[in-house]
Parts: sequence; structure tokens; C-alpha cells
Amino acid sequence: MDVKPDCYTISCALKALSSAFPHSRLANEVHCFVLRRGLVAELFVGNALITCYSRCNEIGLARTVFDGMPERDTVSWNSMMAGYSQAGFFEECKELYREMLCSTGLRPDGMTVVSVLQACGQSMDLVLGMEVHQLLNDSQIKIDVSVCNAIIGLYAKCGSLDYARELFEETSVKDEVTYCTIISGYMIHGFLDKAMDLFQEMKNPGLSTWNAVISGLVQSNRHERVLELVRAMQASGVKPNTITLSSILPTVSYFSNLKGGREIHAYALRNKYDQNIYVATGIIDSYAKSGFIHGAQQIFNQSKGRSLIIWTSIISAYAVHGDANIALSHFNEMLSHGIRPDPVTFTAVLAGCARSGVVEKAWKIFDAMSTQYGIQPSAKHYACMVGVLTRAGRLSEAVEFVLKMPIEPSPKVWGTLLDGASVSGDVELGKFVFDRLFQIEPENTGNYITMANLYSQAERWEEADQIREMMNKIGLKKIRGSSLIQTSGGLQSFVARDELNGRSEELYEMVGGLGRKDMYQGMGLMMR
Repeated sequence: MDVKPDCYTISCALKALSSAFPHSRLANEVHCFVLRRGLVAELFVGNALITCYSRCNEIGLARTVFDGMPERDTVSWNSMMAGYSQAGFFEECKELYREMLCSTGLRPDGMTVVSVLQACGQSMDLVLGMEVHQLLNDSQIKIDVSVCNAIIGLYAKCGSLDYARELFEETSVKDEVTYCTIISGYMIHGFLDKAMDLFQEMKNPGLSTWNAVISGLVQSNRHERVLELVRAMQASGVKPNTITLSSILPTVSYFSNLKGGREIHAYALRNKYDQNIYVATGIIDSYAKSGFIHGAQQIFNQSKGRSLIIWTSIISAYAVHGDANIALSHFNEMLSHGIRPDPVTFTAVLAGCARSGVVEKAWKIFDAMSTQYGIQPSAKHYACMVGVLTRAGRLSEAVEFVLKMPIEPSPKVWGTLLDGASVSGDVELGKFVFDRLFQIEPENTGNYITMANLYSQAERWEEADQIREMMNKIGLKKIRGSSLIQTSGGLQSFVARDELNGRSEELYEMVGGLGRKDMYQGMGLMMR
């Protein structure tokens, strides 16, 4: 029986491919079949191709299909706008919306509004977002829960939190996304307590809401609460996914928690999450900061389809360990595979050079940024180069380099130079740099402490006392060292020489026994 696919068959196949198996190679094969069969002009096929290519992260091919369509309907425009919005091309999404309004005569619908409002929220474009909201109020567009969520998301992301909360309260039908949207808005703008209050209101929060709260706590450096929340999530029966794992890995890195990193790695392997790019790079970073560089290398070796992100991650891992040779080796291997470095990659490899004092290779890489790759060095790259020079004892070159910078030296640049002066015992250079840092960031206690110590090393006690007196006049205090220790009652913070803590005797007894192997239990996450 000679039955051949028609335009409806192809559109259904493309929709299935978009939903279940988004893969650019398969999309290309279907597209080639469409071209051979002369079905490229069919509206349903074009719309399905746009969606399929967008889901495969081939947004350029989606736009090529869109531009080549002899006829477009509202679905065509919506598909392209959704593709742009979901892929992070927010300006392109908004521009297409304006073009649709001005030149087509087509009326936006709920799907149009959702995509554009999401783009406005992500790009903090409150003006256009309010115009879309007004159009929504003036038109006959049906306002369902997805549209309500997009409106709340717009105002929450743009900082109009009171109005976003008002809309949230007025919404009669709330779903998981509604709560997640308003909670994320509070988290983004630092209102953690309000976000947590809303979270506590929910009877059975879903995975997306747990992820939003965990991510918000991590971004706000509230790492001690993250571990508790992960345990509570698992106790509620909600299983972590790749987003959860990539969100909590920075907390594991923050605590240099090797046991926690291994638990996440094992969980990722059991659930086939280990090839997710963000999970893999997070584990590499966690292992590197926990001193397990061999484990970081193993994750890199096992990764498939190495992208720039994974290469940058392993380069950063060796940079953290001060092994410039292996960092440079990975950098050169990456270049040999035809992968172009970005500013983050250059920061990583230059940081490795700085920790090892590899001057000539660092200069070559720094110069190649602009001449070979068209990337203008940022303050971070200049700070790395100052570190390279000062670590090699070439202070005069470092000073000349800073004074000739084409951009204003940042506190990080001056701070690196101050550290170099401190290590070399160069008091006069230290004073020169400290005076500039005092003008830029007068409340940074680290600068005062470094300068006071530099004076003390030179036995210039009177000037060291003057620096400490400056701190006192401004009201600055040296932050006392503290440690976070996992106990049966959760994470406990212990400050250096804190005899007022109710558990200080227990703490010092524990410290005395740290040499015994059975004393260390780590900070396990109990990933199941």
C-alpha cells in the first residue's frame, strides 16, 4: 500500500518531535523531506517547523522558516515570539510583537501576550509590559491563569512588588506557577522573609516552587538554609531534578562539602542527570573547591559533547588549584577543537596564570583577547594580569600596567595590587594604593587590615595604629572568624573565641578530638 505523508501527517510528527524528542538532526531530516515533497508553503507545516526548531535551540533556523513563509497567521507569529522568549532573545521577541501590531492586521491573543510579557519581565522593560497589559484590558482577549501569571511575573520581576502582590491576591484561580512567580519576584529583589511566608502558605508545593525558593536562597547567600530546605523537600516526597541539583551545588561548593558533592554526583548518576551541562559543571566546581581535583577531571572526561561551558569549568577547576600548566593545556586543547573562548574562559585561564605567576603565557593570552577574538578585556581580566605580575615579583610593571589601563581601575584591580605590595613588603606602594582604595570603597575592612599589617611588618607601629584608628572612627570592625558545623540540630555557627555560646565546651571538646577519624561525619544531604 503506497500511502505517503501529507501536510497534516508532517505537522503532527513535528509536534510530537517538539514535545518528546527535540533533536535538531531529526528536525533537519523532516525539513528536508518537506522541501522534497513541496510542502514548504503549507501553513501548518511552517508553524510546526518553527516550534520544532525553537525547541531544539535552533532559533536561527526557526527564523529562516518564518521569513520564508508565503503566508503567516497568528499561530506563526506566536510560535516565533515564543521561540525567541524561551531562548532568551527578549529584544527580538519584543521587536516581532511590534512588527505584528504595525504591519499585519492580525490581533494578538493570549499566547502572544504571555510570550511578550515574559520577555518584558526578563528584560526589565516595564514600559512595554504596561502597554501590553493595557492592550489586554482594552481588548476581548480571554484572561486565563497563564495570562494572569505572565502579568504578575512582569510586575514582580520589574520590582513593582506591591502591585504584583495585589494582582496575586485578586486572582481567584491560582496554580503552582502563580505561587512560583510571586515567590521568585520577592526572592529576586531580596524580600526573602515575604517569599518564605508565601511558601509556607502552600499546602503541597510542587517541584518548580521548591526550586524557586532554593535558587533564591542560594543567590542571596543564605546557604545554611538551603541544606535544610533540600531535606524538607525530600521528606515531603518531592524528588530533586536537574534544576534542583544545579541550584544546590553552589551551596555544596560554599561549604567545601566533599561528602555532599559525592551524594549529588551519585544521585545524578542514578537518575541519569549526570550529562546535564549545568549539573556536570556544578559537580566539577564542587569537587575542585573541595580539593578533589581528580574527581573533577573524571566528570570532565565522562562528559559528552563538550561545550564551551564544560571546558571553562575544568579550566577554572585547575585555576583554583593553582595548576596553570594543566589549565593552559585544557585551554589549548579547547582551541584545537575549534571552540572559541568567551570572557569567562579568559578570566579562568588568566586566574590560573595569576596563581602560578606564569607571566609570558599570560601576556600572550591577554593580548589575544582583543587582537584575535575581538573581546575587550574587563576589569576582571586586568585584575588577573595584575595578579600575574605581582606574584612574579614584577611590581613596577604591575603599577605601570594599572596606570595605563584604558578603563578606570576597579577596586578589584587596586586590591590585587595592594595584596602584591603586602606580600613584597613594599610599604610605599601599599600606601599609594591604599589611598586610592580609601576613596573608592572606604567601608572595606580588608583594605585597612592589609595596610595595617603591612605597616606592622615594617615595624612602623605608629602608622599601623593610625590605620586602626581610622577604622574605629568610621565605625568599622574586623569581622571575627567563624565556622559552620553540622550538628544534630542543623548547621551551627561558632565565632572565634566565643565563650558565650551555650555549646562552647562541647565544641572545644569536639575540636580536641578531630584527629580521630570517626569524629568527622561531613554534611550529608541524604540524597535518595
